[in-house]
Amino acid sequence: MGQDQTKQQIEKGLHLYQTNQTDKALQVWLKVLEKTSDPGGKFRVLGCLITAHSEMGKYKEMLKYALAQIDTAREMEDPDYLTEGYLNLARSNEKLCDFQKTVSYCKTCLNMQGTTISLQLNGQVCLSMGNAFLGLSVFQKALESYEKALRYAHNNDDKMLECRVCCSLGSFYIQLKDYEKALFFPCKAAELVNDYGKGWSLKYRAMSQYHMAVAYRKLGRLPDAMECCEESMKIALQHSDRPLQALCLLNASPSVSVFKKAFPRYESSMCIMTEIGNRLGQAHIYLGVAKCWLLQKDLDKLCVLKVHCLSERIFRSREQQEQLREQVVKFLECVEELELYCGMCGESIGERNQQLQALPCSHVFHLKCLQSNGTKGCPRCRRSSVKPGFV
Repeated sequence: MGQDQTKQQIEKGLHLYQTNQTDKALQVWLKVLEKTSDPGGKFRVLGCLITAHSEMGKYKEMLKYALAQIDTAREMEDPDYLTEGYLNLARSNEKLCDFQKTVSYCKTCLNMQGTTISLQLNGQVCLSMGNAFLGLSVFQKALESYEKALRYAHNNDDKMLECRVCCSLGSFYIQLKDYEKALFFPCKAAELVNDYGKGWSLKYRAMSQYHMAVAYRKLGRLPDAMECCEESMKIALQHSDRPLQALCLLNASPSVSVFKKAFPRYESSMCIMTEIGNRLGQAHIYLGVAKCWLLQKDLDKLCVLKVHCLSERIFRSREQQEQLREQVVKFLECVEELELYCGMCGESIGERNQQLQALPCSHVFHLKCLQSNGTKGCPRCRRSSVKPGFV
């Protein structure tokens, strides 16, 4: 397949994709990828496949095509193609929450000595780097990157980039709990969509509405939050945007007062987050579920124990000693209250997979403790066993 035919088939695939015929578009592009002899055409069709798989939430496939694209760019030895290839590698790793790799690839992009075309991508590079730093909770560098991306957007009159940066700034201020600013920036993004977005993809409108919904919910403006979330979800469903569907389900989960209704949405969101590989999204779901459990008046005590156990592990990994000590104390209090400990060794029961045995009095011990120490009766109640052996 020559250069002209390759170009025609790529355009055919784009038309199919823009009319929501994704499967047919993918078939056309994969056929081009298999048969084309044009390196430039191969690079472009890989870019189409990267974008399509990104929007479908198939991030591992996205990364596979990004790696193929960078190999093609290296063969061509063109700095513009290399810059775009490294940017797509950065985005792929960002979606998979491998933020250190994202930062590394972004720095490679910024160090490339390309033409004006590749320099125009620097705004998108800074945006991806900002998202990675936000994922790593390095807030100062995240803000610096977003401000650079905004400057690139203003200098190049790139309204699409400005819209995306505003949405990311909304997420930034949500993390820092300045909810007024968290609402201001996605509202600015929505204004850009209304003023300039006539020919844009609907994903920009969906994206701005979602970030507005998050801020409205944090501000307690639940009707506004639900309205924005419903509009975003509607677009996500129309375009089979699985990542956005997961985010909308997470944000639309009812408050803790109606936790029984919230849990199915958390569960649905978790299924999608797990499927697409969004580990950061999974962490947010765990936090949401944990908050709901802790605020329930009739909360099962074992659930409280598990929440404290999880919190202990988180604070231990972060070396936050004060919070760690607090969670250890609460965990041990729960263990004592529930009597979930071995009366011989004193260690907790139910924290990890271990073999257990019960005495006739129904007290439970570690099997290894009973085997190594033996017993003539229950060490806990000091009553003789009714019959020999264990049940």
